[in-house]
Amino acid sequence: MIFDSGCSDLNEKLESWLKWDQNSKTKSEIEDLAKSQKWDTLRARLLNRLQFGTAGLRGVMRAGFDSMNELVIVQTAQGLCDYIKSVFPPTDFERGVVFGFDGRYNSKRFAELSTTVFLNNKIKVYLYSKTVPTPFVPFAIMQKNCLAGVMVTASHNPKEDNGYKVFWSNGAQIIPPHDKAIQKSIEAHLTPLKESWDTSIIAKETGRFLLDPFDEMNHKYFTEYLKNVPQSFLENNSKSKLRFVYSAMHGVGYPAIEKVFKVSNLLPVLAVEEQRDPDPEFSTVKFPNPEEGKSSLELSIKKAEAENATIILANDPDADRLACAEKDLDTGSWKVFNGNELGALLGWWAVENYKELQGDKADLSNCYLLASTVSSKILKSIAKTEGLNFVETLTGFKWMGNRSEELIKSGKTVLFAFEEAIGFMFGVSVLDKDGVSAAGHLATMACHLKAKYQMTLTQKLKEIYDKFGLHCTNCSYLFCYEPPVIKTIFERIRNFDNGQKSTYPKSILSGKYAIKHVRDLTTGIDTSQDDKRALLPTSSSSQMITFSFENGLVVTLRTSGTEPKIKYYAEMCASTEDKDWDAIRIRLDEMVKAIVEEFLQPKINNLILKSD
Repeated sequence: MIFDSGCSDLNEKLESWLKWDQNSKTKSEIEDLAKSQKWDTLRARLLNRLQFGTAGLRGVMRAGFDSMNELVIVQTAQGLCDYIKSVFPPTDFERGVVFGFDGRYNSKRFAELSTTVFLNNKIKVYLYSKTVPTPFVPFAIMQKNCLAGVMVTASHNPKEDNGYKVFWSNGAQIIPPHDKAIQKSIEAHLTPLKESWDTSIIAKETGRFLLDPFDEMNHKYFTEYLKNVPQSFLENNSKSKLRFVYSAMHGVGYPAIEKVFKVSNLLPVLAVEEQRDPDPEFSTVKFPNPEEGKSSLELSIKKAEAENATIILANDPDADRLACAEKDLDTGSWKVFNGNELGALLGWWAVENYKELQGDKADLSNCYLLASTVSSKILKSIAKTEGLNFVETLTGFKWMGNRSEELIKSGKTVLFAFEEAIGFMFGVSVLDKDGVSAAGHLATMACHLKAKYQMTLTQKLKEIYDKFGLHCTNCSYLFCYEPPVIKTIFERIRNFDNGQKSTYPKSILSGKYAIKHVRDLTTGIDTSQDDKRALLPTSSSSQMITFSFENGLVVTLRTSGTEPKIKYYAEMCASTEDKDWDAIRIRLDEMVKAIVEEFLQPKINNLILKSD
């Protein structure tokens, strides 16, 4: 059937889709739109291609080149495969690639289509036979010395979405130039080969070019985890009566969490049964993201109250992030730790853990802690006081994972890395955020504090701030569904003085709080440097501006790589002598409110504030 939209480019893309797509549902979806002459919808779907963002693809599942569907997956796998073949010699194809998938709609199918493409190219594939946490893919890459790996997941996105997260041969998420080169390779291999759709090759190659790493990696992962836990802590766990409620948030984390507690000698977790098993509908939560706070932990709190448990742990659906809440026995209220607070606790614990493992041999001067630029600088303060090293990277674990690999290669010891979005890397058996190992270490820390000091996590956090200085943060986001509006907002900030180019705001609240320095990682400007050039890498494809105020506040405004959000991250770092924490928090909140109103102008730009 031939359709005429009145646009030759659209006609060409429409013809290609109807010729290439072998999925009857998505093919009919495009055909029906054409019959109804929904040309604007088809322009959006077919003239725009889903681009590689944060280490891969993420988008809504529907028909169209701008979305996640079987045709786009086949094209992506063909491009990725050809790029790998251009980088590695045929003698390396035996090293293979890894594919994992979560419990979302189509995840397994997308992984099987990708596997088919690689098998047809005579490249060995390790395809997990069951759903796994995301960290099990980079872990397998490192264990099996693979060429690359892909996890099919949209993490904590709504149920309508899916994603394609790519890891390179070092076990870290891809960074430039790989991401742009893969995108070019995809665009050069858009025509789906007939054999790319025929997944029957999976049955034929099982046991030969196709292997299931599930059992082997499930054993090795926990063996490696235990190498990073002192025996004395394991013995202490076996005596502890602490109980932990756990939510998998309808994701894949429960089997791994159950096992990490078992090998850690901890009492079994008390699972939130309604959220324990994979459910692509995410039927009990509006957003399957424990980072949302109490609104996502309602069933967990209910379970904890019923079981008289005082600590809640929760993973996001692909189990690479970890949330935690603790009950205050005096007030009966629940404190949901934010990512920066958990980073402080786990960072401190990583140092203590290393000291216990190494004993008198511990050389802290060779040890490193890492955090992204939008995260709290609490690790920097800990490192300075304790004699360790601290490294700041760009936003995202792809940067921390790759930087960690560089440090390891140069003989350094990487203890811990974190990002405020509840992502934690404890040790280096996985060079990415890992909500499974983080849960084991956090639970072990809680048992240690309880047994040795009769102290809660909340009390320990206060002690950390007492010793290293209060690091008070205010982080949130606003929804913006119109990309041109986002561009207008940031261009206004860059040309703040009546539209004059490169004139940034100088203060807020009519001069009450003055801005000392501005760093713009979109344009490469950093006024704190002698040459006015930023030290961290820049990217014109994303928006990111940091303001450093005279009174010590540092706030970063940036766009999300995977969601329609403008995010802000603000932190006040107090000295160890400044104990008026209430005044610091009040000042922080006052300044953040002004920054949002004056710089982002939510009412004028129709921005929607985070509801929780």
